[in-house]
Amino acid sequence: MAAGNERLLRVEIGTWDRVLNVRFSPLEGACMATLLEVRDLRTHFFTLEGVVKAVDGVSYTLEEGETLGLVGESGCGKSVSALSIMRLVPDPPGKTVGGEVIFDGQDLLKLPDSEIRRVRGKRIAMVYQEPMTSLNPVLSIGRQLTESLELHLGMSKTEARKEAVRRLEQVGIPDPERRLRQYPHQFSGGMLQRVMIAIALSCNPKLIIADEPTTALDVTIQAQILDLMKDLSREYGVSLLIITHNLGVVARYADRVNIMYAGKIIERGTARDIYRNPSHPYTLGLLNSVPRLDLPRNEKLDPVEGQPPDLLHLPAGCAFRERCRFAIERCAQEIPPLRPVGAGHLSACFAAETLLSRAKEHTA
Repeated sequence: MAAGNERLLRVEIGTWDRVLNVRFSPLEGACMATLLEVRDLRTHFFTLEGVVKAVDGVSYTLEEGETLGLVGESGCGKSVSALSIMRLVPDPPGKTVGGEVIFDGQDLLKLPDSEIRRVRGKRIAMVYQEPMTSLNPVLSIGRQLTESLELHLGMSKTEARKEAVRRLEQVGIPDPERRLRQYPHQFSGGMLQRVMIAIALSCNPKLIIADEPTTALDVTIQAQILDLMKDLSREYGVSLLIITHNLGVVARYADRVNIMYAGKIIERGTARDIYRNPSHPYTLGLLNSVPRLDLPRNEKLDPVEGQPPDLLHLPAGCAFRERCRFAIERCAQEIPPLRPVGAGHLSACFAAETLLSRAKEHTA
C-alpha cells in the first residue's frame, strides 16, 4: 500500500476517538424493538434524458429510541430516501418503484392516501433543512402549531393553543404567548428551527426524521439545536433519523451510521465502528476531509478527489471506482455487495478487509 494511503488510514483516529469517548450511547447493553425497517427501497425519477436511480436498493433498520445517522455528499439520495418513507416524492417525475417501508408493523408504501396522511405528523414527523421555506409565511406560528394538534389529536382551539404554548416553552422560545401571534419572518433562523422541532414533537411521534436540520445555522446554534433534539429524544423515547453531511454531528449524536453514495448504502455500522475502523475508501475520504484542530494551521485538507457520478450514466462496476485510491481491476467489472466485515459492521468494498486491518493496526 502506498505511503499516502497509509497516511489516510492514520490521520483521523485520535480526534474521532476523543469525540466518541465522551458521547452517550443508549445502545450499549440494551435490547430494543425494531421501529422502522426499510427493505430494498428503490425510488427513481423518470426524465426526458433517462431514468435517475436516486435510491437504488437501500435497506436498513431503526430501533426504538435509537438515533441513526444517514451520511453522504449532496445528490447521493439521502433526502429522497427520507421523502420516500413519508411518501412525499413528487410524482411525476419521481416514483418509488420497489421495496418495503415497515413502520410499527405496517408497510407504509401499501397504505391508501387517507391512511398515510394520518401517519404523517402524528406518528412520523419531519424537520426540514430550510425552516424559512418550510413554514407558511402568511400563517402565524400559532396557527401552524395548532393545526396538527386539532387535526391529529382532536383538540379544541383553546386546548391546542395551550399545548402550543407548552411546546414553544419546551424548545426554549421565550415569551411563547406573544410569539404564537407572530409570523416566520419575525424569527431568526435558530428560532425557526426550534419552532419546526416543536411542530414535529407536538403530536408525540414515534419517529422524527431530521433532514439536514442545522444546514443554515451558525456553529453555536447548530450545537444548541442538536442537543435539544437529542435531549427531547431521550426524554420521550423518540427515534431519530438524522440526515447530514456533517461527520461531527454524526460522531456526537448517532448510535449507528449508514454511509450513502450514488443511491446505495456503502458502509454501515455503529458510530465507533465507522470512525475508528472505516472499511470503505469513501468513508475514509469523508473523515480525512474534515478540518482538524490538532494539525498545523498550514496543513492542507485531503478531500475526496473528483465529483460524484452522474446517476443517469453510472460507470460499470463500483460507482466510487473513478475517485478511489484503492481501486483494483475487479472494481471495474463488478458492483461490490454490502457484506459483513465485523459484528454489525458492513462494507461494499472489495478492499474492506485490507482497510480494516490497517485501521486496527493504527488504533492498537
